[in-house]
Amino acid sequence: MSIHNKINVAIIGATGYTGLDLIWILSKHPKVKIVNLCATKNLGKSINFFDKRIKKKLPRVSSINKIDWENLDLIFLSLPNGEAQKLIKKQFYNNKNLKFIDLSADFRLSNIKTYEKNYKVKHKAKNLIKYSLYSIPELNNDLITNYRIISNPGCYPTSIQIPLIPLIKKRLIKIDNITIDSKSGYSGAGKNLEKKFTHNNLYSSVFAYSTKIHRHICEVDEQLFKFTKRKINYSFNPHLLPTFRGILTSIYVQGNKAISGNSLRNSLIKFYKKSKFIKILKLNSALGSGNVLHTNNCEISICETRIKNKFIIFVAIDNLVKGASGQAVQNMNLLFKFPEHLGLQ
Repeated sequence: MSIHNKINVAIIGATGYTGLDLIWILSKHPKVKIVNLCATKNLGKSINFFDKRIKKKLPRVSSINKIDWENLDLIFLSLPNGEAQKLIKKQFYNNKNLKFIDLSADFRLSNIKTYEKNYKVKHKAKNLIKYSLYSIPELNNDLITNYRIISNPGCYPTSIQIPLIPLIKKRLIKIDNITIDSKSGYSGAGKNLEKKFTHNNLYSSVFAYSTKIHRHICEVDEQLFKFTKRKINYSFNPHLLPTFRGILTSIYVQGNKAISGNSLRNSLIKFYKKSKFIKILKLNSALGSGNVLHTNNCEISICETRIKNKFIIFVAIDNLVKGASGQAVQNMNLLFKFPEHLGLQ
């Protein structure tokens, strides 16, 4: 903690899309002092070179070798899968007060075999998984201070779990045939987008991919079972949109018995009544991602269909904010007992 009662923070992976959004948010946070901005390239450059929104005078981009680890309270890691675990393993026992928020998938799964199968890398910090917490803040806010490693959820899984977990726990919807259709802006694929997606007219078309096996499915499976203790049968269909940011997820569900759309809506309102970021719209409201861009909000609309007892749950988030950096700051606030919304208004 600095002399001004602020926490000292380092961002490792500072120049990627999520890293830059993280710096933008933290640069305005009243309880944060940014001490290090680390990357492997462009060393010595001002962070303003990468993101013109960031006006505050901050440390220049440097190597992690420049970090004084004992001077830090918290490290954000926005790195490729497989990298954060190695760094956390090196530092976890060296400084017992240092906390970590990982935006990669390295600590999202408790099952090591599932992680290694999905991400094609060996896990180098298996013994630290028990010290980590996967945290969508609205679902874990009373547990988070017990952990030093916080695993920030994926963007698609965030948009899926927020509406489904309360409804499944209350047994309001059938769990044997749910269809989840998610559309994301291309920033979700990172700055190596053109290496990952090679289809024609990339920036002016919609593209469906990974329909049978997507890496986020195992994350959703594990968390749905953790919270509901039930095996959920669903299909997941992701799409890439020709927009930079934003996610719109459409979840097709069958109500249990003669449930009404208002009953589903009221259940979510009750569950999230204390949340500042979850917004439940009026029944049958049209919904797009436009309202939530550059915010940490999650908007949800329950819509009736022409088929009796069939509903569509629309969910909108910004994949780089509520789906990544904003949620990471929300987790930070809870971890250090700051107001949950601080710096995210």
